[in-house]
Amino acid sequence: MLAKIFSLPVLVVLGAALASTGCTAQGPHLGFLAFPIPVSPYYQDRAEDEFWVKERYDRVPVLGPITSGGPVVALDPPSDDEIMRALERAQPLEGGIPYLQEVQRNNVRIVKEKCADYIDPPRVYPLIGPAQLHHAHYKCTIYYTQVTRVGWPLPHTLTDEDAVEVVYIDHNHMHMVGNVDDSCGGSCENCVP
Repeated sequence: MLAKIFSLPVLVVLGAALASTGCTAQGPHLGFLAFPIPVSPYYQDRAEDEFWVKERYDRVPVLGPITSGGPVVALDPPSDDEIMRALERAQPLEGGIPYLQEVQRNNVRIVKEKCADYIDPPRVYPLIGPAQLHHAHYKCTIYYTQVTRVGWPLPHTLTDEDAVEVVYIDHNHMHMVGNVDDSCGGSCENCVP
């Protein structure tokens, strides 16, 4: 009888300890979704690249108005990173199979030329208001050495010393303007005060 009395409190304490440690299954049961699923690094790299491009190159900036008598020149020319990403979109090299076939671009030299720089007449853009679109077109010539390594069935290396590609990049941005159409004197509902 004495053994039963000591064993009952011991069992109660043990039961309480197990219930408070989280060893029992409580809450919703997720089934096979409770286990982590491995994701290829390719998809993570692709998502990071898309974010990088959206953050830096896919947005159209809205600048202040153009001052009278001041020079009307475009923003900075495209960066080397932007040019190489445009070339990679046009001719992708990423995703080669190591020791089977790999392609590399080495000794890269980039020449940037401005093709056009002009401004559209003022108009009203949704969510922006009255503005002028400033166009800047660049011709970017990329000189590089393309090295192709093939590993099977016969290992060999192909080298193109004089590879050349041309990429055209548009850098557009907006300039805010004042009252676009002041012919009615500001009395109509379409005028912006």
